[in-house]
Amino acid sequence: MPKAIWNGAVLAESDKTVVVEGNHYFPPDAINKQYFQKSETHTTCPWKGVASYYSIEVDGQVNKDAAWYYPTAKEKAKNIEGYIAFWKGVKVENN
Repeated sequence: MPKAIWNGAVLAESDKTVVVEGNHYFPPDAINKQYFQKSETHTTCPWKGVASYYSIEVDGQVNKDAAWYYPTAKEKAKNIEGYIAFWKGVKVENN
């Protein structure tokens, strides 16, 4: 089951991830919300839409904008709308 791990903490775990462009997108109910802080950062993907970000905080350490999601995805990406993906050193393991 895919797990997202950073700084020793399991940020998300689900067997219902969707893989897009090599990234595991986790369903919103699969994240451990205590580690997530909303960010003001936004980026735009031509086919997925506008992404919003979370910073991750574990044991006082912050990984800024290490998770992203599409709150309102474009038509071709509706299957990942609201799902969360990771980067910036967050490891996704599939055990």
